[in-house]
Amino acid sequence: MFTGLVRAIATIERFDRQNLELRYSAGDVAAIHNDLEIGDSVAVDGVCLTVEQILAEGFVVSVSPETLDRSTLGKRVGGSNVSPSRRHVNLEPSLRAGSKVGGHFVTGHVDGLGTLVSSALNANSWEMRFSTAASDDRPQTVARYIVPKGSIAINGISLTIASCDAAGSWFEVAVIPHTYAETNLNELQPGTAVNLEADILGKYVERLVGGAHHSANDAATVSDVSIDFLQEHGYG
Repeated sequence: MFTGLVRAIATIERFDRQNLELRYSAGDVAAIHNDLEIGDSVAVDGVCLTVEQILAEGFVVSVSPETLDRSTLGKRVGGSNVSPSRRHVNLEPSLRAGSKVGGHFVTGHVDGLGTLVSSALNANSWEMRFSTAASDDRPQTVARYIVPKGSIAINGISLTIASCDAAGSWFEVAVIPHTYAETNLNELQPGTAVNLEADILGKYVERLVGGAHHSANDAATVSDVSIDFLQEHGYG
């Protein structure tokens, strides 16, 4: 579990389709490295990965074909056409019990890919628009969780949705200068793919009010929670 507050930046030094070697390049490196142990979970651009080896100035994680297929990691590593600037990734250590939750609960399981549409600096923040439209033949699952003032993790960064369309096909966030400077958001160009994870609370609510859920034996059963039930008990 993470909170979407990036602590450091790393560069991808080596990738062999199974192991990813990361080297710290900026940020609060000590906050990650000094407490790092084999088997720990680290969010790498919003993807929860397990530490396999600790190096003097970084660490090595294993990545599965599923992870590469569902996230930008598969698009950003291993190829000669990947520019050095796009090899930077955001890092966040896992949430410790009793620690502050400064962003929102992030699981490190990517729901889908988005792309940057535009980015512009206004008086006190960067206004960034992203598209959630699927870039391949896979269905886009994150769009239905896009709601105004809701939470979204972009490359592992907890951000608040400032505006969006009704279908969730695009949304905008306002990024403060500190977050923009201390993460790889400042490297994005229009058309660049990003990892998106929707707020897990929205997923649970959808499951509960959707009318049915699956039991342990995978049989569909009617849920006791509905919109009428919530309104009757003071919600809405």
